[in-house]
Amino acid sequence: MKPQYRETEIGLVPGDWQVERLGQHARFRTGPFGSSLHKSDYVNDGVPIVNPMHIVNGCIVPTATMSITEAAAAGLADFRLQTGDVVIGRRGDMGRCAVVRPHEAGWLCGTGSMIVRCASTVSSDFIQRVLSSPRAIASITEASVGSTMTNLNQGALAGLLIQIPSLHEQRAIVAALGDADALLAALDKLIAKNRDLKQATMQQLLTGRTRLPGFSGKWTTRLVAEMGAVLAGKALAIYAPGTPRPYLRTKNVLDGRIDVDDVLSMPMTDAEFDRFRILPGDVLLNEGQSLELVGRCSIYRNEFGSPCAMQNQLLRFRAGPQTNAGFAAHLFRRCQIDGTFASIATQTTSVAHLGSSRFSSLRLIWPADVDEQAAISAILDDMDAELHALEARREKTRFLKQGMMQDLLTGRTRLV
Repeated sequence: MKPQYRETEIGLVPGDWQVERLGQHARFRTGPFGSSLHKSDYVNDGVPIVNPMHIVNGCIVPTATMSITEAAAAGLADFRLQTGDVVIGRRGDMGRCAVVRPHEAGWLCGTGSMIVRCASTVSSDFIQRVLSSPRAIASITEASVGSTMTNLNQGALAGLLIQIPSLHEQRAIVAALGDADALLAALDKLIAKNRDLKQATMQQLLTGRTRLPGFSGKWTTRLVAEMGAVLAGKALAIYAPGTPRPYLRTKNVLDGRIDVDDVLSMPMTDAEFDRFRILPGDVLLNEGQSLELVGRCSIYRNEFGSPCAMQNQLLRFRAGPQTNAGFAAHLFRRCQIDGTFASIATQTTSVAHLGSSRFSSLRLIWPADVDEQAAISAILDDMDAELHALEARREKTRFLKQGMMQDLLTGRTRLV
């Protein structure tokens, strides 16, 4: 055991921290039952009602349709949120909670939520961090009741054991985690900006509206089948003859990226494996997906590292001599994004099917010059690489923040 640390019911904590029940430092109020309101009380753009669905990443995100009249809200004064309250969802996924900011004061705690009104001994922001930590979520979930849907009651929350540093240290912890949140938010904003820029650039370059310097040749409308060979993968048959061979499926083909973390195998003969094998430079498309994602695609760059095939959940486009594979991949990605693929897909239940024949017969506009195709692809590839780098940085930052949160909330790392 570290010097000046002690073992408690919630684990090892600094010797100068207290471990007490949340009920000693807060009061609670469960949102009103739906019977307190009438259908006529619900309006658009009235007083927002905060339910678990409106608590996202530690913030309250209201919807205009989930609100009531001011007159109805006036009769529910005990359930109006105050600045500094912690509002926590008490149904479904535990741990959804947020601190009420000044512009949110007066909003209404919904029946699926609970108000935690903190005493002066604790910081509301610190309590919000504690309640959203893995240890607290596990304890709350265990203490909640309900078979089909867990429900958090006031007694379970009041009985939750929490760690309590000094107010000064609580605020220091909150400030440090707030800085990490601000960095994540800045990265999210930058990623969104780059995505928008990429979409705009695709719209200009893949339609010929904007031409790159040095190119002036004609663009022509051609069938996909004229630009390359299209093939659907092998139907899944786990008891078929042959040797087990690795294959890719819908789960492996993401937007502009091949994920080979989970690759399955099925029996194939040598002839089947030769037919359905994928090669570097092949463009793989999701044949069956939800309507908005049907045709999601990426170029294969030998990510698996050894020979593999494809299941019939995928379509393979192998570029012909007059086609740059990278350009084709970007053009198909645009078709998925703008709904072109969805417009030609057939749908059964919740799955849309692109179909090899419909895809092959799709007419798209292509630069006649393969060098122009390659130049456009290079620009869009660079933009993809920048986006992927930002997304990787955000994921690393998120991971570091999780570790930082664990260290600070347990006192493993001290700031004061």
